[in-house]
Amino acid sequence: MKILFLFLDGIGLGENNAEINPFARANMPYLESLLGGRKLLKESASSEGESAALFSVDPRLGVSGAPQSATGQAVLLTGINIPAEIGYHYGPKPNPEVAQYLDGKTVFAKTVQAGKTAALLNAYPPRYFEGIDSGKRLYSAIPLALTNAGLPLFTHEDYFAGKALSADFTGQGWHEFLNFPEAPIFETEEAGKRLADLARQYDFSFFEYWASDYAGHKQDMGSAVRQMERFDSVLKGLLEHWDSRDLVLLTSDHGNMEDLSTRKHTEADVPLLLFGEKSIRDEFGKDIHDLTGIAPAIEKGLGIRN
Repeated sequence: MKILFLFLDGIGLGENNAEINPFARANMPYLESLLGGRKLLKESASSEGESAALFSVDPRLGVSGAPQSATGQAVLLTGINIPAEIGYHYGPKPNPEVAQYLDGKTVFAKTVQAGKTAALLNAYPPRYFEGIDSGKRLYSAIPLALTNAGLPLFTHEDYFAGKALSADFTGQGWHEFLNFPEAPIFETEEAGKRLADLARQYDFSFFEYWASDYAGHKQDMGSAVRQMERFDSVLKGLLEHWDSRDLVLLTSDHGNMEDLSTRKHTEADVPLLLFGEKSIRDEFGKDIHDLTGIAPAIEKGLGIRN
């Protein structure tokens, strides 16, 4: 079985309140059709359709305070309750206490050690690498885990060659913010199809979408709604070109965008969306109650669980 992990930063399961929750306002007909007409809300978990299921997952992990990016992402990649071990939630970038867990203990590392293939499907622009090389930028948890596993981050050349995807799915950001006028741009459904094509090349693949967390911190309802409506179209393109005998999972590290009444992270549960045949979804999700259950389920699905 192949597994694609869609990581949407900073999305929780919120209330059915269109004043503060873009998920209550956004028009997402494709996802809603998979969930029996339900929106991505707290009240919709747990729900199941023919090819999709939604669960509610605890990111708090028994530690006081709002969950944070570095620890939350590290837990997703390791299955270890890192906030409990170090005594606090931490973010946005890993400090040394968090970073130690991201070397040899992650799904990326274990997949490589088992002789299987893995990739982070995002393409990074030249100025990202310049920032890392100069010390002005630190790796966040996901690229740190990848590089610690000996896997490469994809570059703009990989994006141009069709080997990776833009962080905004379509590539529009390469034109508007990165000054690459020759960069490819895709319609949303086509971007989803390309994501499926890329993910099929690996046993385990990961895609990181961070703009959702940014919209939450900015309390930008318009941006949040547009993002989720575009994502619904990406998801349609992805799943219509995906083998249902393989698994797509979507989850997050903490709540944020589901409550735009605050700039801060929330303590809301996060969604776990599973796409694939029912027997595969049932087996994958049966022991997941909080963020620590996801990495072990991935390892078991890949046949690399110790």
